[in-house]
Amino acid sequence: MHDLSFFRNNFDRVVERLSTRGAIAGLDQFRELDRERRAAISRVEQLKATRNSETQEIAKLRKEGADTTERQKQMRAIGEEISALDEQVKALDDRFRELLAGIPNVPQESVPVGASSDDNVEVRRVGELPKFDFEPKAHWDIGPELGILDFDRAAKITGARFALYWGLGAKLERALINFMLDVHTREHGYTEVLPPFMVNSQSLYGTGQLPKFKEDLFKCEGHDFWLIPTAEVPVTNIYRDETLEESALPVSLCAYTPCFRSEAGSYGRDVRGIIRQHQFQKVELVKFTRPEQSNDQLEKLTGDAEDILRRLGLPFRTVVLSTGDMGFSSAKTYDIEVWLPGQNGYKEISSCSNFEAFQARRAGIRFRSGKKSEYAHTLNGSGLAVGRTWVAIVENYQQKDGSVVVPEALRPYLNTEVIRKP
Repeated sequence: MHDLSFFRNNFDRVVERLSTRGAIAGLDQFRELDRERRAAISRVEQLKATRNSETQEIAKLRKEGADTTERQKQMRAIGEEISALDEQVKALDDRFRELLAGIPNVPQESVPVGASSDDNVEVRRVGELPKFDFEPKAHWDIGPELGILDFDRAAKITGARFALYWGLGAKLERALINFMLDVHTREHGYTEVLPPFMVNSQSLYGTGQLPKFKEDLFKCEGHDFWLIPTAEVPVTNIYRDETLEESALPVSLCAYTPCFRSEAGSYGRDVRGIIRQHQFQKVELVKFTRPEQSNDQLEKLTGDAEDILRRLGLPFRTVVLSTGDMGFSSAKTYDIEVWLPGQNGYKEISSCSNFEAFQARRAGIRFRSGKKSEYAHTLNGSGLAVGRTWVAIVENYQQKDGSVVVPEALRPYLNTEVIRKP
């Protein structure tokens, strides 16, 4: 959510920045509403001044014994007009807030201007791409052949875009979750939390999923419960409507959760395998910071997510998203993309964003600085998407005989060095 006063007072500049992300729909309506509101407020102020002056004059005339019936009648009419205008201003303010709820965050000046992902800018590339003396396979072939991934039975149980993991496939998923949580809590300074996997509408509004992205979510019929699309939602809302102490910032939290997405509008994209599922697991990193800390903390958070890939020996690149490819609530985002040999390309495995005060204003998350309080900045990123990390390991560490070598960092969790067909 935008600061209403800042939005009004810097309207032209805000429109200029939002136009770089193709998000100016409704802004002309905002300008017209603002004009109506200012006119109504100006009229109310004039009427109140008239009423105050007349009230004093009427009191004076009544003391003198004059008949003030007509003038009092006029004051009642003015009072009714003031009440009507006050209601009009309130309705316009409600409409403003409704409009603002659908307007995305303003990109930082450092964000490259562009129309789509084609305009993202690579900032670094890490690791050597694997070389094979055979034609590498994709995970949707490797997994079933090893007996560790089953799409047919998952479809029977539930439907399309679900997966069933068997044996070491299931254990690899669990190992990755534990490995990521251990690294982030023991070495990167995060506190682990285990939040609810369902949230209410207010929580989704606070992080920006509602009302704009309702179709991407799963709702429990008959209840104000929604399955979470990411741990960002419950973890950010831990501090909804609370005021943190400045000395406690930054607060760094991490959480494992399953995630649920309808993937509305994504049909035809990544239909094979487990890249784009209705249910998947993730380890999420969330930070609450002072405004002047947030950009430095974005760099740290992104580095923490990258560190998991470095330890697993997986090649990756990091890009800064252009204005046209950013998420709704983000002011700046880095995507980390892991190399997938079976698909001969990089695929996003983490998206790390600084939302500045956008989410905090919607969720009422403040911090106390001296005697005053102000909105905190919130950040989050995957550390990492577990299923996509599973895919990256299976594809990058595949062997000619069909087996998959387990990265050294995971061997203590799996108690094996190689995944072979039983």
